[in-house]
Amino acid sequence: MTLFEAVAGVISGFAAGVLSGAFGVGGGIITTPAIVAFFDVLPIIAVATPLPVILPTALTGAARYRKAGQIDLRAVKWMAGPGMFGAAAGALVADRVNADILLLVTAGLLAWQAVQVARGKQARPSRTHTEVPGWQYGLAGAAAGFVSGLLGVGGGIIIVPLLAGVFGMPLKQALGTSLAAIVALVIPGAIVHWALGNIDWAIALVLTVGVVPGARLGARLSLGAGEGALRLAVGVFLILVAVLFAAEEISVLVRT
Repeated sequence: MTLFEAVAGVISGFAAGVLSGAFGVGGGIITTPAIVAFFDVLPIIAVATPLPVILPTALTGAARYRKAGQIDLRAVKWMAGPGMFGAAAGALVADRVNADILLLVTAGLLAWQAVQVARGKQARPSRTHTEVPGWQYGLAGAAAGFVSGLLGVGGGIIIVPLLAGVFGMPLKQALGTSLAAIVALVIPGAIVHWALGNIDWAIALVLTVGVVPGARLGARLSLGAGEGALRLAVGVFLILVAVLFAAEEISVLVRT
């Protein structure tokens, strides 16, 4: 690894960490493209290597949110088990399945929920998140876990809009709960990809150097923000992610 690659990895990790702490995601949407851009590795390596990096990222951010009392432990407990199963399943099929259509559908649903988050609207305003049945959190965890293992992301892009948009959880609590759930979600996927030889640990190390301080900063920024401004920022971020996902997959489908 050259000095330029190492520095680029640390900077990319820091940016991913800030996004993780601020928006309750794992940061893989930054680190995977960064690996592709700065390191000469196979695509499956770029997808898998961010997974072990997400663990310290999510732990760091979750610790800040827990200190502020912004984690719903009941939701985390229900999401963790199904999420871990889904993550293992997603990792096992990551190099065997064409995920283009799945990503297009995900992008569409994400964009719709992002608008609801930004506007502060919920699908069932008469029900609070404490009244949501545990099995619904379990389904959310399973879906997020599968996306995590399949795409090498933390799953927060699925969890946050579901918690804040569908289940009616306050946004800051949704961000903290997402990070706490991600801690469990990324472990099976990382283990499976490690067993398959898909992780470059040197790249993972330089990314980790940047993500930990980045996640602390991102969490501090979100916790200090007003609810309205934070909803707008999270909504815009999720919409951008959805647009990027859709644009990439449409270009792939057109080329094929």
